Amino acid sequence: MKVQQLYTKCLAEATYYIVSKGETAIIDPLREINPYLEMIAKDNAKLKYIFLTHFHADFVSGHVDLARETGATIVYGPTAKAAFKFYEGKDNEIFKLGDVSIKLLHTPGHTLESSSYLLFDSLGKAHCLFSGDTLFIGDVGRPDLAVSTTITKEDLAEKLYSSLQNKIMTLPDDIIIYPNHGKGSACGKNMSKETYDTLGNQKKVNYALDANLTKDGFVKRVLEGLTSPPQYFPKNAQMNKLINKDINQVITDGLCPISVTECIDYLINDSALILDVRSAEEYTKKHILNSIFIGLEGDFAPWVGTLIKNINQPIILIAPKDKELEAITRLSRIGYDNVLGYVSGGIDEWETRGIITNTVTCVDAFSKELSNSISFLDVRKHAEYNDNNVKNAKHIPLDILHQETTKLDREQKYYVYCAGGYRSVIAISILTRLGFTNLVNINGGFTQIIKNNIPLTKCKKNCGACACSH
Repeated sequence: MKVQQLYTKCLAEATYYIVSKGETAIIDPLREINPYLEMIAKDNAKLKYIFLTHFHADFVSGHVDLARETGATIVYGPTAKAAFKFYEGKDNEIFKLGDVSIKLLHTPGHTLESSSYLLFDSLGKAHCLFSGDTLFIGDVGRPDLAVSTTITKEDLAEKLYSSLQNKIMTLPDDIIIYPNHGKGSACGKNMSKETYDTLGNQKKVNYALDANLTKDGFVKRVLEGLTSPPQYFPKNAQMNKLINKDINQVITDGLCPISVTECIDYLINDSALILDVRSAEEYTKKHILNSIFIGLEGDFAPWVGTLIKNINQPIILIAPKDKELEAITRLSRIGYDNVLGYVSGGIDEWETRGIITNTVTCVDAFSKELSNSISFLDVRKHAEYNDNNVKNAKHIPLDILHQETTKLDREQKYYVYCAGGYRSVIAISILTRLGFTNLVNINGGFTQIIKNNIPLTKCKKNCGACACSH
């Protein structure tokens, strides 16, 4: 028996590959299936099952394409409904795989069909639980994503409590918990950076598994502090119930070189968005007017899904050479399938043709230019801002920047910062596209600011809220 966790950092997502006696199973596959096919071929095995823990909201799964290519059976938990052929598993149903077995545990709460899969080794001993978004390391799945006219987030939270108490906490303490997500995913509030743990340890450190926590107490804890889910979540969840465009076709269509002349035509007709996926440093030095920056270097796919509202938006890429395929693949993971192509020759060809490019004004955090008299714009998350910030900084988190631009003075000069400089450049690209012209990026973000003498809300020397410059 082999169990392999395949972790994708950009999505903070874990897929699982299990092989036993020439038979394999994959749990929660990503959309691109070729890596899985290669693993199966290398093991000289046959894919028997594709298990889904639920209809994912934060990425588009490759289950339909994978089943078509291999003949494997797609398995969902009870109550699941979809446009493709699948097997609706029953609670406590056993699936044989080589000389091991996998038991489906219906664990509703995150969604109604949410299920976990308990793996037993060849001796019949419980080895690990693939817990999906029911139980994370340090947290549980948020219960507000599957709300409908007939069920509330409170209803789902109560179901989640029952699933944890009656299905998961009764399992042996030594089993390994393998969740679907880790730190950075918006599917939970406070996940650990660790991607697996024993159930016994989670009972000690995970608030949701506190044996003394009542149902009412659990519901209150799990619902408090929830922010609105990213706008692409319901769109991805719906896509996962349908038969989508073949991933190989998505990639073929996107890998299309577009000339500078063609790109200009798209811009004139406002029929495509220019998405620059190079590094923040490269973008600030030169970029195409009105292009949006979201670099491959950071949490690329989640920020695309959060900030580009139209999932069918026609996109033209400005990408580093030989990174076009990576960009298209990562976009397809969240259902942004309408990539028209990439600018042939990139930004260099744009300049070669004598067309003016834009720059972003940047300043070092240690510059004397930064003082009490200037206006700062903080685009970090609420928790980051509340932890500490530049005194009197205007705060608008990047994820809601589009909706909050009326709070900004278009005539005002803003010095923009995030934690390290990635999100601030995204913010500047968005605001520039909306007509703001007086924006300065602070290199290194708050990480560098805190080393300087800029007054902070919470003093670096822990003397409390102050305006001093220690």
